[in-house]
Amino acid sequence: MRLARFRHGPDTWVGRIHGEEVEPLAPGEGRHGQEALLRFAVAWNHGADEPAPMGHPLPLASVTLLAPVPEPPSIRDFYAFEAHVATARATRGLEMEPDWYELPVFYFTNPAAVIGPGEMVHAPPGCAELDYELEVAAVIGYSLHDATAEDAFDAIAGFTVMNDWSARDLQRREMRLGLGPSKGKDFATSLGPILVTPDELPGGRDGRPAAAMTARVDGVEWSRGELGDLHFSWAQLVAHASAGTVLRPGDVIGSGTVGTGCILELAAGPQGPRWPTICGRSTGPST
Repeated sequence: MRLARFRHGPDTWVGRIHGEEVEPLAPGEGRHGQEALLRFAVAWNHGADEPAPMGHPLPLASVTLLAPVPEPPSIRDFYAFEAHVATARATRGLEMEPDWYELPVFYFTNPAAVIGPGEMVHAPPGCAELDYELEVAAVIGYSLHDATAEDAFDAIAGFTVMNDWSARDLQRREMRLGLGPSKGKDFATSLGPILVTPDELPGGRDGRPAAAMTARVDGVEWSRGELGDLHFSWAQLVAHASAGTVLRPGDVIGSGTVGTGCILELAAGPQGPRWPTICGRSTGPST
């Protein structure tokens, strides 16, 4: 099932997308809309029938798509694509750390800074190197604690596009101090526009979803990767995130950046783009 929050006229709805139309299913404002969207996804994942629409289908072109999860309780962003990690470390003169292959690592980012598709992103004060990061996020559908890998994947309501915006120059200074990132990250995270249940993706029912990942700048493709290249499974990521704590409905679990999925990687090559081509402009999420 493909679910979204959208605005049509003065009203905000949760809807199911079929082709180029969206069917309103429930009121979609804020946290109440987020909870309704997750209920529909979890019910579908557990064998429920499609929910009954609350109105006539609307053309997708006539609505404004919003972040499917506007108020996540938390956002954990992992570092799970080897190609990205290796390149990012190489730019700092570092080799791969052996523990990376055994220990899924993540950082917390700001749940109050979630924005939707097409919303403006502004570089934070002092930033001269604004970067996008092409990621996928899993959204937790129900609470779990100390989950096993076998139980963890079942708690995923669905997947959506995530863009972990980064102020690279601020981040670079912060990371040298052994803590962070902080202000290099907490100004914006784009989510959406669509939450897809695992059955919508090849391999999704088996816990190893695959999908082409692309990012475009001004309509030109800059980045391309493959979701199936994750080093850890989604079950491993969710289980690790739940160890010793509680994950709640709406919690966001980011994959980390896919290989070539950011300017930091692209700029490392001799023909890569340079920061002034994007820095200081307003832009939307990756697609």
